[in-house]
Amino acid sequence: MTPLDNLSTRMEEELLKGGARGIEQAAQALDPGYLLRAAQGILDSPGPVLITTGFPVSGTFETDGPVGAIALYRVLEYLNGCPVFVGAPPLSTLLGKRFQITELPIATPEETAPHIAKLMDTHRPGAVVSVERPGASAQGSYHNMRGSDITAHAAKVDGLFNRDDLFSVAFGDGGNEIGMGNVLTSLSSLPIIPSVTPCHELVVSSVSNWGVYGVIAMMEALTGEELLDLCDPSPTTHWLVENGCVDGVTVRPEPTEDGFPLSRGETLIKRFQSWVAPFSTESYPKTA
Repeated sequence: MTPLDNLSTRMEEELLKGGARGIEQAAQALDPGYLLRAAQGILDSPGPVLITTGFPVSGTFETDGPVGAIALYRVLEYLNGCPVFVGAPPLSTLLGKRFQITELPIATPEETAPHIAKLMDTHRPGAVVSVERPGASAQGSYHNMRGSDITAHAAKVDGLFNRDDLFSVAFGDGGNEIGMGNVLTSLSSLPIIPSVTPCHELVVSSVSNWGVYGVIAMMEALTGEELLDLCDPSPTTHWLVENGCVDGVTVRPEPTEDGFPLSRGETLIKRFQSWVAPFSTESYPKTA
């Protein structure tokens, strides 16, 4: 294993600490090094990177997902990439105030397909990333961690991930998100209705936002740019909560993520910064 492989594996183990939903079972089914592979694939994207996020909760969306997605968007902008959010109201309306976004309707997969085709033709993306988005079950329905059916509230973006011409990365922490089709057999013992939607690289962590920080850390190691400095969860989370987002576990409009205080994610970012520091641009040149 290379030093970067070792760093990736170390971070993957760190990202699973503190969780209580059994998602480590999914991690055990993955080939180690997925943070590195996801980072490399995003950096190597030959076109714009589509980013989709937002898990419906009580008529709005949860804070876990958008915070990490916004951090990744800013990183790609900094690297002169071309990130584009893809989503549905009400989160798309909020994100559209600050970021480039293509809005999709909340409709059936069949009704959504022409919109996805137009999206592909307009942007000609090279990669797509999902951060904590519900994925379709084997029956085609969408469910939250409590098993409640949220199909009527979820945009059907799975069609962006069921394809070979678009490198795809998905972040999840519960088993019901896009990308979990990669580890479906490992989810059988969890009290959930799992997603069957696959992706090229799945990143699992105790909180999905944290997984994004892991990939950004690997992007920093690969480019030599101080990308983790662009991750600032507190103001982003407060902005989201002020505009209606809630904690996905407590369902309260408070600046937390899956019941964890923001300090947990902030501590993780600082830890990853110290781990990445020894990797220089001379040894690991920028790839994109």
